[in-house]
Amino acid sequence: MSNVASVSTATFDAEVLKSAKPVLVDFWAEWCGPCKMIAPLLDEIATEQAGKLKIVKVNVDTEQALAQNFGIVSIPTLLLFKGGVVKEQIVGLAPKKALLEKISAHL
Repeated sequence: MSNVASVSTATFDAEVLKSAKPVLVDFWAEWCGPCKMIAPLLDEIATEQAGKLKIVKVNVDTEQALAQNFGIVSIPTLLLFKGGVVKEQIVGLAPKKALLEKISAHL
């Protein structure tokens, strides 16, 4: 069971922008190889950081408007939101250690 929920245009505001906790948003697609490779790392981080960080996914194929809103041109792209503002952006496949270094500064 994954600790990473999917969000849509309809739920993005409540789940991400108005979240009391920092939220890492994974912009991905079903056909994206690196997206599939980073997914287990994000699930591990979601489990380890439960209570401090929320991780959600946005499928760029079904939520094109959201992807365009945030200027997503390459996937996977991870955006870290805190207080409704983007604090970090990670583009491409990154090792878990690098992800944690970027995230931990905002927890």
